Amino acid sequence: MVAFKEEFPYLRSESGQLFEFNQQWLHAAITRAADKAGYPGWWLTDHITESIAFYLRLRNDEPVVPFSQLSQTVRYVLKMIGYKEIVPHFSPAPPPIAISLLEVAEAAGAGYELAFFDGLEKRIAALVHSGVDSLHLYGLQPSVKHLSGAKAWTRACDALREEVVCFVREKLAANEELKHLHCSVR
Repeated sequence: MVAFKEEFPYLRSESGQLFEFNQQWLHAAITRAADKAGYPGWWLTDHITESIAFYLRLRNDEPVVPFSQLSQTVRYVLKMIGYKEIVPHFSPAPPPIAISLLEVAEAAGAGYELAFFDGLEKRIAALVHSGVDSLHLYGLQPSVKHLSGAKAWTRACDALREEVVCFVREKLAANEELKHLHCSVR
């Protein structure tokens, strides 16, 4: 993977999963830590988030930064500015993962619903050890149309859409390690 100039490097989790840096995600993690430390609505959250983003932008010669290194950098900044009491509360989960259902459907091929569900199950299973707490599955309607081979939306598409949503719910509910996961399907 290559991080282009003016963009952020990717973050790598302990499991090897790559994530794109997201400032809103970092802002939320710092806000949660400050809230837990007794600083609700902390006024420095925006500044620290911007500072870390600037720091990562400067590191564009490195395409991948370990997630633990980013976390360590945030902790260091908190200590240096005199808010070490926030440090123990800063334990961000990896950024949200987005999975394109259309990509899974295209990989399976038109009319191959079983291959689609198998591919989707494998992608969900890969999340177990990543530590992610937010998953966005997108492209539901185009993936259903692709699998159905339909040019226009039909009743069969409605049924398949419900089947996909139920499948995702069942897979997440069946795995204890994924019960905490916030998931959206669109």
